[in-house]
Amino acid sequence: MESMALWFEPLSERLQDPQMVQLGFAALLGLAIFALMVALMLLVMGTSDPLRRRLRRLEAGGETATAGASGLGQWLGPMGERLVPSEEEAKSRIAREMRRAGKRSPGAVNVFYGVRLLLTVVPALTLALLVIPFVRIDPAVSVIIVIAVAIAGYLLPRFWLERAIKRRTLQLRRGLPDALDLLVVCSEAGLGLGAAIQRVARDLEVSHPELADELHLFGLQTRAGMDNKAALRDLEERTGVEDIRGLVTTLLQSMRFGTSIAMTLRIYAAELRDKRTQEAEEQAAKVSTKMLFPLIFCVFPSFLLVAMGPPLLGAAAALAGR
Repeated sequence: MESMALWFEPLSERLQDPQMVQLGFAALLGLAIFALMVALMLLVMGTSDPLRRRLRRLEAGGETATAGASGLGQWLGPMGERLVPSEEEAKSRIAREMRRAGKRSPGAVNVFYGVRLLLTVVPALTLALLVIPFVRIDPAVSVIIVIAVAIAGYLLPRFWLERAIKRRTLQLRRGLPDALDLLVVCSEAGLGLGAAIQRVARDLEVSHPELADELHLFGLQTRAGMDNKAALRDLEERTGVEDIRGLVTTLLQSMRFGTSIAMTLRIYAAELRDKRTQEAEEQAAKVSTKMLFPLIFCVFPSFLLVAMGPPLLGAAAALAGR
């Protein structure tokens, strides 16, 4: 009994300290929230069909670069699958946007909605349970902060998707002139369209990997038995680049009317080069207008101070002496 009293005496002294009690309560609350999140994750993974989950793993096994191949995507996919819109139009739109961002995994849409759910719930719940109770903030302000964090977490995946599409579109547009020049050379050397595109895809793997990936996928589709026209249409659909859309339209018209593909590619390359030159001239013409505001608000006040400061000080001293 005396030994037990010796053990409990330091504990009772620590329990009398308010800071230690508050710290212990925060630690227990954090462990409880962590256990709750783990339980919810296991519940979601358990309610999903094991056969479908194994099929997702097999599908993602061949695409290590996609979001579904990671361990995080294996449990975010079932969470987001319940949030995917049931309308076919909305589902096809988000799937098309994911493809244009470079995410072609079958479970990319489910992972996207799973990440959206995670970023919406977890930061807001953490803020509401671990931060706000220990900070002196008005309840109305705390509710507004939690709602703002939840809205930001909901909109963040959409913002990332739009940025990824713009970045990939820019990279594809930058690599298209080099690809056209190589296609012209390969076509004039006697290669067919499919063989020329495969050769260009191999040559652009280092300098323009995004465009090389799209062209390589075109080669895989044609070797699998897809028609060149259907493969070109799919290339136009999954990239969404205006220049590639014009190239596909030009090639389809050349196939339809039986004209020379090499001559068609040479003419389109010249038109694209003229278009890039006009865009560069347009950007250069806007420079003078864009520089007007920094000159007025940054450079001109400093120049005015240096040029007019000494005369104004001299005039002020002369008036003060008079």
